Amino acid sequence: MKFEELPLAQPLQRAVRTVGYENPTPIQEQSIPSLLEGKDLLGIAQTGTGKTAAFALPILQRLLDSGKFRQPKTCRALILLPTRELAIQVEECFKQYAQYTAISTACIFGGVSDVKQKNVLIRGVDVLVATPGRLLDLIGQKAVTLKNVEFFVLDEADRMLDMGFIHDIRKVVGMLPGKRQNLFFSATMPKEISDLAATILSANPVRVEVAPQSTPIERIRQELYHIDKRRKGALLKELLSSHEEMKKVLVFCRTKHGADKIVRVLEKAGIKCAAIHGNKSQNRRQEALGNFKDEKIRVLVATDIAARGIDVDDVTHVFNYDLPNEHETFVHRIGRTARAGKEGVAISFCAPDEEQDLRGIEKLTRVKIPEGDKSIYDKLPEQQKETLESELRNARGRMPRGQKGGRDNRQSGAGSDRRADSRDVADRNEISQATKAKFDWRKHQADKRNARAAEQARENLQLGEGRGDNLNRRTIGRNRPGSRARKRMREQAAASAAAQALLSKVK
Repeated sequence: MKFEELPLAQPLQRAVRTVGYENPTPIQEQSIPSLLEGKDLLGIAQTGTGKTAAFALPILQRLLDSGKFRQPKTCRALILLPTRELAIQVEECFKQYAQYTAISTACIFGGVSDVKQKNVLIRGVDVLVATPGRLLDLIGQKAVTLKNVEFFVLDEADRMLDMGFIHDIRKVVGMLPGKRQNLFFSATMPKEISDLAATILSANPVRVEVAPQSTPIERIRQELYHIDKRRKGALLKELLSSHEEMKKVLVFCRTKHGADKIVRVLEKAGIKCAAIHGNKSQNRRQEALGNFKDEKIRVLVATDIAARGIDVDDVTHVFNYDLPNEHETFVHRIGRTARAGKEGVAISFCAPDEEQDLRGIEKLTRVKIPEGDKSIYDKLPEQQKETLESELRNARGRMPRGQKGGRDNRQSGAGSDRRADSRDVADRNEISQATKAKFDWRKHQADKRNARAAEQARENLQLGEGRGDNLNRRTIGRNRPGSRARKRMREQAAASAAAQALLSKVK
């Protein structure tokens, strides 16, 4: 099937040709005819399958067919998304598809001033793309109402659940009119998402599932490097320096501080890069994303805020600098490459304390990730010996899942001990050694504090004896009761008594 065969109006067909679409993707081919008939839809598809066009084109077609006009402070189609970047991307797609029509679009999200957003909503819009928090904020300010919504789209529903938007979504759904067309898209379908879909969709929605849940795209070639945490930066720098074909690279890490640290390491090596995470302002995030799309920078370092919905063409490589805690996030990360029928490479680093996550990812994806070129380890600096402080820092990290809930594990008996493999035993030994080192270090610090306190007590006692415990009468008479000098004298006397008591305990 070709887009020309779909029952779309001439302005939309012209926009599709301008964008460069010829053949619809599976989810577009299965969704568009049903949506044009006004049916509710439950779509399950992994990232990069063309979901945006699957719901945008039918909505625009039905808006054109209705012949209605927008009213002030209202919208006719509401698309709810979890992140600002995804909202901006979806709005850009709507603008591309509606460029030869009079349909208006607007995008509202947090992190920026709401003045311009209010000014746009006063005139009313046909299509409103929004994040839940800012939408509820503007509704509370009476800048927009949802009474005229004809089409409601909830995209990336499982991501909404992960980010804690479930209560906001229920508030928004409660404000929508009863007669509307609902579209529900999610990459995965756990029980919580199924329950949410049941409250939004009609009794018999059209179900479209174009790929197995949480399965990586087969065109992605994966590599794995086992490396300690301290040398991850050196490994990343070496791989980027020795492979010129890595022209457009996404690097995912777990923390905001870690993203900034990676940028500093790469900048020292002369590699153009930028970071994008929650602590960056919206303007800085958009600037970094724009420079990455325009290939002004080679590497974009991101936390999982960019794992979904960031549609950047021609990403050649994706690095998992830190393996994600949630195994399904791994699928969305590597899905940033090999889009639109192209091939890509996903490279993962695995530290010793991430082995449990690696096993979970391979079990979920049913893919054994092959190891990369081992000769590159010879080019890296030697592994540093762990200090007491570094062992304590690592001990504060994640424990293997089998170690959580100590009481339950102790009650599991000898049977569970027999089932434990050698890797789990090594994990337990490593944790016990780190715990012992932690207690030794705490005892050492406590001894140092006690010694300092005893020395300070001796000094205070000598100072009190030199001045004399009895204050001369002239000084007392000169200061009125309640004055600041009198208060200071009382504090000095109390400190001297406390020092004497502490010194007696130490002796």
